[in-house]
Amino acid sequence: MQKAHQWEIAGEAAWGVALHRESVIRRLAEHPRLSSESIAEAANQLGLSRSILYKLLQRYRRRPQTSSLLPWKRGRKPDESLLGDEREALLHECIDEFYLRPERPSLAALQREVRRRFAERTLAVPNYRTVRRRAEAVDARTIIRRRDGAKRAREKLGPLSVSSLQPQRALEVVQIDHTLVDAIVVDRENRQPIGRPWLTLAVDVKTRIITGFHVSLWPPSALSVCLALTHAVLSKTSWLRTANSRHSIGLPQVYRRFSTSTMLESFTPRR
Repeated sequence: MQKAHQWEIAGEAAWGVALHRESVIRRLAEHPRLSSESIAEAANQLGLSRSILYKLLQRYRRRPQTSSLLPWKRGRKPDESLLGDEREALLHECIDEFYLRPERPSLAALQREVRRRFAERTLAVPNYRTVRRRAEAVDARTIIRRRDGAKRAREKLGPLSVSSLQPQRALEVVQIDHTLVDAIVVDRENRQPIGRPWLTLAVDVKTRIITGFHVSLWPPSALSVCLALTHAVLSKTSWLRTANSRHSIGLPQVYRRFSTSTMLESFTPRR
C-alpha cells in the first residue's frame, strides 16, 4: 500500500505552524550567508533550537514550499515493523498454520509454537506482545472461516437477509423444508443403528406455527412433502387429544418448498 505524504494527512494546526515558520525562514533562505545573530533571533521567534532551525532552512532551500516546513512526528510509525521480512513471514506462517486451526489454540500455545519454529531457524524470537498484536490483527471473518467453515462465517458476519414473504393472515403462505435429525434410530430388538431420520416441516409464515410434519428414514422426496401436506391439512384433534398444544388445520393459499438444489419452488394447492 502506498504511503501518504505528510501534506496529505496534516491538519489545520500543522499548516498554521508551517505558515508561521515560512514567514521567518523565507527571509533567511534569501541570504546565502547568515550571521549567528540572525539565526539566534529566528530560533527565538519560532521557539526552536539552532540545530532544528538549520534543518528546516536546509529543507526549505531544497524545496521552497510551505509543506516542507510541516512538523514531523517523531518515533516509529504505527504500521512499521521491526521484525524484518524473514521473521515477519515466519510469524505469519505460525499464525496461519497453527493458530487458525479448528482446535482453537490459545495465545500461550501460539507463543510456544513461535519459539519452537524460530529456534529451528536460529532466529530471534519475537516478543509476546508482538505475537499477540499479529494474532489480533487477523480478520474476524478469516478466523471463523478457518476454524468453523465458510458457512458459519457467512451466518455470523454476512449481511442480514430480509424475507420477502409478508403474509397478512394465517395459512396464507406455508413454507416446507427438510432437515436431518440429530439422532440415530436403532433396531428395537438388537439395538443396532439404522440411520438418522429426515424431518419434513410445514411452517405457517405468519404465525410461525408448525402446521404439519413427516418423519422418515428415506431422503426428502415428493412423497415426504405430500405426507407432510396431508398432516398439515387434515384435522389433528385425535392425534393431539392428550397434548395441550396449539394446532392448525385447513388448506393454505400458497406453499413454498425449498428443494435440495436450494431452488425455491412455489405452488398453489387446489381443492
